[in-house]
Amino acid sequence: MSLDVSPALLEKAERGEVSDAEFVACVRESLPYAWTVITGVIAEADGAPDGFADNETPPPSEAERGQLLRALASDAIRGGLERHFGVKLAFQNCHRVAVFKTSQVDSDCYRAFVSPRGQLLNQSPELRDC
Repeated sequence: MSLDVSPALLEKAERGEVSDAEFVACVRESLPYAWTVITGVIAEADGAPDGFADNETPPPSEAERGQLLRALASDAIRGGLERHFGVKLAFQNCHRVAVFKTSQVDSDCYRAFVSPRGQLLNQSPELRDC
């Protein structure tokens, strides 16, 4: 299961829409490792002149890697986090999380990161089994 959804939040979702704030709180509580990595990279990007930062540190276990995969592979979760923080998230190799200011989405740096070439250049033997 991806998220630990409280009975109250599930009931609310069954009745209609939930707010981004409620959804993001559920993500924060359910995926604490992913939340820590993503908010850490966002803090780094806030201080970067080009608005870019990334995390290349592999997770300490498969459980933490799974949290990153769930957070960034889900359109709803990734989109909720992007709206909440006002950033664009990008992802490579099961753990390389990058953050871009929304104004940088059309930048050379962003296009290079999300390109097939960028993905290929980020490969190494130790990442092939992640």
